[in-house]
Amino acid sequence: MGKSLVVVESPAKAKTINKILGKDFIVKSCMGHVRDLPPKELGVDVEHDFKPRYVTIRGKGKVLSELRKAAQEADTVYLATDPDREGEAIAWHVAHAIDMKEEDVRRILFNEITPKAVREAIAQSGHLDMKKVNAQQARRVLDRLVGYEISPLLWKVIHSGLSAGRVQSVALRQICERDLEIAAFKPEEYWSIEARCRTAAQEAFAARLLQHRGEKLEITNQENAERIVGELQQQRFTITEVKQRDQLRHPSPPFITSTLQQECARRLRFSVKRTMTVAQQLYEGVEIEGETRGLITYMRTDSVRVAAEAVVEVREQIGQRYGMEYLPETPNAYKTKRGAQDAHEAIRPTYVNLHPAKVKDLLTTDQARVYEIIWKRFVSSQMKPQILSLTTVDISAGEYLLRANGSSTKFPGFTLLYTESKEEKEEGAEDEEDSRILPAGLAKGQDLEVQELKPEQHFTKPPARYTEASLVKELEAKGIGRPSTYAQIITTLQDREYVERVERNLIATERGHTVNKFLVETFPHIFDVKFTAQMEDELDRIEEGDDNWIETVRTFYSSWNHALQDANSRRRELKQALQEESTVVCEECGRLMVVKWGRNGRFLACPGYPQCKNTKPLAEEQAQPPTDAICDLCQSPMVVKSGRYGRFLACSSYPECKNVKPLPLGVSCPECGTGELVEKQSRKGKVFYGCNRYPTCKFASWDKPVAKACPHCEAPLVFEKGSRSNPPVLYCRSCHTQLETPAAVAVDADSGG
Repeated sequence: MGKSLVVVESPAKAKTINKILGKDFIVKSCMGHVRDLPPKELGVDVEHDFKPRYVTIRGKGKVLSELRKAAQEADTVYLATDPDREGEAIAWHVAHAIDMKEEDVRRILFNEITPKAVREAIAQSGHLDMKKVNAQQARRVLDRLVGYEISPLLWKVIHSGLSAGRVQSVALRQICERDLEIAAFKPEEYWSIEARCRTAAQEAFAARLLQHRGEKLEITNQENAERIVGELQQQRFTITEVKQRDQLRHPSPPFITSTLQQECARRLRFSVKRTMTVAQQLYEGVEIEGETRGLITYMRTDSVRVAAEAVVEVREQIGQRYGMEYLPETPNAYKTKRGAQDAHEAIRPTYVNLHPAKVKDLLTTDQARVYEIIWKRFVSSQMKPQILSLTTVDISAGEYLLRANGSSTKFPGFTLLYTESKEEKEEGAEDEEDSRILPAGLAKGQDLEVQELKPEQHFTKPPARYTEASLVKELEAKGIGRPSTYAQIITTLQDREYVERVERNLIATERGHTVNKFLVETFPHIFDVKFTAQMEDELDRIEEGDDNWIETVRTFYSSWNHALQDANSRRRELKQALQEESTVVCEECGRLMVVKWGRNGRFLACPGYPQCKNTKPLAEEQAQPPTDAICDLCQSPMVVKSGRYGRFLACSSYPECKNVKPLPLGVSCPECGTGELVEKQSRKGKVFYGCNRYPTCKFASWDKPVAKACPHCEAPLVFEKGSRSNPPVLYCRSCHTQLETPAAVAVDADSGG
């Protein structure tokens, strides 16, 4: 009897499953996607039902040859890729790439990589779900159509190298509109008045002025505030009502993808991408006590559902570890939000008895921190609620009403273990009175002594800028994208330099605003938030078997193809509309120069082109960004300057000091691991990239290193290759996989499962 073949995506996952299944199985990795649409052409036959043409991804030939050989020798082939749309599509592509019919392979699904789950999946193996495959195929085709038909228009109207993505561009729109809202915001003045009161027993507390003659009081200037303070000083302060009540504060449900990303961003300051990378490692398995174990369930989910056996296990742990008083009589139940796919459980530890302290020394720092949050959130979700004792005290002062609020904890409940962190106070939020512990003897009819009346000036503030956490929350709330796409969407916006991250805030760049303005004005329908959310619902319907994927794509394509043709016919007019006239006079022909876009940003050009070809840098673009680098000759700060061959570091004391240095790329040397890669020039003036520890380390590359992990083999760097005549292409030197052009790479950001 021969062995069975199990195919998974990653080597780490293969290692874990191989140890579980033993010698009767061969577990191999396909290293992620094996087939895709061709990287340098549309690859979709629009005239024949949008038929996609798939090709083997460059560098995957050897992997597929090994899989094909193993499949021919195996009794049974099991495809164990991730349990979502993208995983289903990868499994389908693997089956076709190794020349096996869909009915001749077995599909296995598991939500957690544990011995029980994997063996049950083998026993209950089924067939490929073509409804899932078609839903993912529809997403891929939709995104390719947008990326390859609209992105070239961006190249012609603005400049080459730009990209449009069906979901990515809608996320960019959210950020740009928030930036514009903040820029247009006009602060309004308002005042608050707080009274510092004292009882006969000399117990002090604060109360805030709320009403005048039963109406909410709004104080708009200092004059009114001082007048009211004067009136209050003449009044008798008497307690008119004391209310006390208990309030239950219930625990949050276990994590789903978006809430995990938000919590790690707030609590750990992790980027969304970093969170998902660590969660993937915990899911695929780490070495624990000589055994490779998957520590959490599948991390791409929008469901808060939990397996019954996991609930039983966690309730036992709560009783043993924290006491029966923290265990509710019946398990806490949570409702998955409407519209969720509900394909997988919530994110939870696979072994609740593996306390974070027990595995801390066996994990990396990032793994330990993320695992602890997931473990505590899950366990606390099945604990009793916190009980708060709330006190409200109303105080009359003539025609005015003041109020003091207090709270104390009667029973900690789930907060004994975990409380969800909150987004830092939004800039637009008004100041709120903090809850305090009030004196115990407060009673109706009691007179108070006023020690101080404190008026305070405030100004309304604009809405907060998006952080990665709040953007994910917004995308989820509006139905834009799916759990598997959030991280890649945000990463792509930053990689394309449409958005920059400044002190955790996401701010659209000038390039991002320009691209967004053009896309929204030219294609208002396709980059509309509601339309994008509707498309996600239609993809869900395809997965459920209610819609045909070809008809869905046809309807989508026809909704904007006419606008695309019209825009292409008017591209010269659109290009001119983006140009701004400056006050700079062309010294060659006397005309006022205009601001244009180029690959390296904005510049001044003569509108008389091609008769007059005069160009010059834009003054505001020539600002010299400060750096932390110090000149080693005169100890002055160094600044970034631009030259014929790109940017470089120069001493800010020029011309007294003419020291210059290559500009660091912010990328560690992949060869020595300690040096940093910098931009250099060859003897003939050609730009290349090398280690700053040369000649100790002789790493060099003509292609630009990019600090982006390979999605196939997880190598820490990829390289960008391009020329004036061809768009840049990213490729991995480790697994020899060629990624697509920037336009297509951006499309892939929208193509999650």
